[in-house]
Amino acid sequence: MRVPAFLRRIGSKNHHFMPVFAQQATYLIHASAALCEMTETLDPVKWRKLEREIKACEVQGDALLTEFHEQLFEVILGKLKKSDLQAIAMNIDEFLDAINDSAKSITLYMPKRIDSQIADLAQYAHSEADAIKKLMLLMGDVKKNYAQIAVQCERITELEHAADDAFAEYIGYIFTHETDAIELMKYKNIAETFEEATDSAKRLSDSVRKMIMRYTD
Repeated sequence: MRVPAFLRRIGSKNHHFMPVFAQQATYLIHASAALCEMTETLDPVKWRKLEREIKACEVQGDALLTEFHEQLFEVILGKLKKSDLQAIAMNIDEFLDAINDSAKSITLYMPKRIDSQIADLAQYAHSEADAIKKLMLLMGDVKKNYAQIAVQCERITELEHAADDAFAEYIGYIFTHETDAIELMKYKNIAETFEEATDSAKRLSDSVRKMIMRYTD
């Protein structure tokens, strides 16, 4: 992958680190949408195709993160701390990794069915990715967009809580209704991986909250 030229302008007075975050968020949107598609089919061929698409986003995200770290090392910032920016970039990358792990869990376990609760968890992850995309576009001017940033952070928190509830309900459901022990463990492991993806988005939101609180002091 060729790294975008805008990365070489990172850290200037116009906050050119923002396009990096925006591009990371774009990979999240594409990967989470593909994950949703995986929950809509039982075709192993389509599963593998979509998994490859998600993996491509994950690989591109890794390359972007590496370049980000190299450029951040050379940058002098004002109120913004390098550790804050690094945490956000790494949290986005961890979310992307978790989406990739979720996709792999399906092709690994090859479940006989995809229950609606699994599809719901994928949709929660996709909605979180959408909120993160909006969040990253707002961070070019933290003071001006403080209220809107807080709204998107709260949206991510609400989505993560809803995903936790859906996960707990699903675990209870499969242990009550699934009689095939092997399939039960497949569904449980897949659900756990999907739920971890939604948790990753919450950790990103928490990092942004910490940064804007410090920035606006």
